[in-house]
Amino acid sequence: MSTPQLPPAHPFDDDKLREECGIFGVVGITDAANFVALGLHALQHRGQEAGGIVSHDRDQGFNSARRFGYVRDNFTSQSLMETLPGPLAIGHVRYSTTGSKGNTAIRDVQPFFGEFSLGGAAVAHNGNITNANALRRELIERGSIFQSSSDSECIINLMARSMARSIPDRMEEALRKVEGAFSVVAMTRTKLIGVRDPLGVRPLVLGQLGDGWILSSETCALDIIGADFVREIDPGEMVVISEKNGVESHFPFRQRKPRFCIFEHVYFSRPDSILGGRSVYETRRQIGVELAREAPVEADLVCPVPDSGTPAAIGYAHESGIPYGMGIIRNQYMGRTFIEPTEQIRNMGVRLKLNVNRALIKGKRVILVDDSVVRGTTSRKIKEMILDAGASEVHFRIASPPTAWPCFYGVYTPQREKLLAATMSEEEMRDHLQVDSLRFISLNGLYRAVGEAGGRNDLHPQYCDACFSGEYPVRPADMLEQGFEMKAAE
Repeated sequence: MSTPQLPPAHPFDDDKLREECGIFGVVGITDAANFVALGLHALQHRGQEAGGIVSHDRDQGFNSARRFGYVRDNFTSQSLMETLPGPLAIGHVRYSTTGSKGNTAIRDVQPFFGEFSLGGAAVAHNGNITNANALRRELIERGSIFQSSSDSECIINLMARSMARSIPDRMEEALRKVEGAFSVVAMTRTKLIGVRDPLGVRPLVLGQLGDGWILSSETCALDIIGADFVREIDPGEMVVISEKNGVESHFPFRQRKPRFCIFEHVYFSRPDSILGGRSVYETRRQIGVELAREAPVEADLVCPVPDSGTPAAIGYAHESGIPYGMGIIRNQYMGRTFIEPTEQIRNMGVRLKLNVNRALIKGKRVILVDDSVVRGTTSRKIKEMILDAGASEVHFRIASPPTAWPCFYGVYTPQREKLLAATMSEEEMRDHLQVDSLRFISLNGLYRAVGEAGGRNDLHPQYCDACFSGEYPVRPADMLEQGFEMKAAE
């Protein structure tokens, strides 16, 4: 049997931080799986490697489908969707953060399903369990059998070993043993369950469509099915939703001060989503405003690196008074064309996806606004393209602080030594990229942009910003066991 082909990676995908999962669940709507497929399509930016859906029908029981590739290429087939009947379904799109990165087996694709004495249950997880290795060892020693390399499977195995009298209670007991970040959607034969970890690191929202209820990673996925946004699931909250009883909520974990991931605002979430009552687009535009105040420079044109740099570039241009222009054009259709790129095509690299608008750039002093610098490989290539097109100067303005630390809470990050900011100062990075100037927004500036007028509270930070600060709100036990060295206390 031939190996299924994954969607080809962008030529510089390893130069971006990647959110690893999107989750979506529906209860109380006929043919729920069709709505889940639409929701996952809207969450595709959160994971493009593989996707899965589990549904339940009173007559046919549980059914599941897991596939490599994009939602549009799999879960739009009528013949496939007919195998997923019922008014209750959950789904998941993924990149891999744990397990075999870039070499995923179909058994690693969520949702995971388990048959218990109380009936079946399926679980989909966004985040990362930081004590998964220790849990896995303990479970295997006690006789548990694992099918995948995913940390998320620990949840199903912990539920199986629980003696609690209902599946929601078993899930609650299981999640009390889990450390790290988790937003979870799960389902039984009659119930849709949603849980966020006590810090609320990853997002989860509640929506309503007629008599039906929806759980989703982001509000933009509610829009696609015409559902109303009701509210966010609170950090540490568990909701159990059924057609009979509606939404039942409780807080099973010890309360802690929330630490939502600040990079969701910068890059991961879609700009048309709402996070913490704030428009993601407006926050990103405000980051550009802060950048223009913190790092002004004389120039002729403000140009975004599409698409993630666009709102910040608009904000920078408005605040600085320097004209905004689309100096780089993105090829929307790149990706499906070159399933197995030849060496010659691979060497074209960024040009497959981005092209410079030469007529606009020539002779200009250009400010390029991008969301982040990870390894720096893409930034150098883009700078070269801009200079080749005749720009007289190139200035980089970055809409996040320097990314100097890896994330252990559900984001695929290169090893620390491969992060440019882990080994270089801002000046050294400027010389490495060979640009006229390079400036990042400050951590306080980023906090102001997300609505914290007084900036970052260093004693009790309002967000998880470990990738910038090296201050991890949950001890990354598995990584420490493997030799990771945390930032020394100041």
